Amino acid sequence: MSGHSKWATTKHKKAVVDAKRGKLFARLIKNVEVAARTGGGDPAGNPTLFDAIQKAKKNSVPNDNIDRAVKRGSGQEAGAADYQTVTYEGYGPSGVALLIECLTDNRNRAATEVRIALTRNGGNLADAGSVAYLFTRKGVVLVPHAGFSEDDVLGAVLDAGAEEVNDLGEAFEVVSEPTDLVAVRTALQSAGIEYESAESSFVPSVTVALDEDGARKVFRLIDALEDCDDVQNVYANFDVSDEIMETVGA
Repeated sequence: MSGHSKWATTKHKKAVVDAKRGKLFARLIKNVEVAARTGGGDPAGNPTLFDAIQKAKKNSVPNDNIDRAVKRGSGQEAGAADYQTVTYEGYGPSGVALLIECLTDNRNRAATEVRIALTRNGGNLADAGSVAYLFTRKGVVLVPHAGFSEDDVLGAVLDAGAEEVNDLGEAFEVVSEPTDLVAVRTALQSAGIEYESAESSFVPSVTVALDEDGARKVFRLIDALEDCDDVQNVYANFDVSDEIMETVGA
């Protein structure tokens, strides 16, 4: 779990400044639009929308784009797409299990893109249910170190339902039940601790250790999947050492 989390955190930081910034913006705006459509356009009464907006803002998405996405999603402005959530299951190199979440207005296109990305990069689609049992839905909040210790974070969130706090190097990962996500996020705010993102996520219950070659192949596959326009999130059950992470990252 820690390996995947560190990789995702590192990738998140790079994504803000690399050539995929436009694709990242599109993904975040789509999240905002769907959250507004599902739970209404008022962030105060729609925690999912609140978190989607916060994540978009922290990734420098312009406020005008966010506001228009809220209006489209809540029906105040025309042009909203009929996005559906579809989850595909698959395997990558070294037997790594993959959950691939899509938001799409064309299921056939999404399925084709995911299948091509998998087969071209040493992976394959799996039957429904064959991978999902290896993951558990959790609330995950990322908190930058920024002068706070693990004890500071743990003390702030313990009574709010947090199950564990993991040190990922540059940030702390606070894991809870999805139903406690808002309480955990609110507890951090009340304690004056800034968080980077708060979202419902899939956490693997069993991990596959990867060597350098395996890590490169799995990262290449996940990159290809995330390049698909309809793919929102990719969850994988790999674990890699800090040393391999640094080598592959460089």
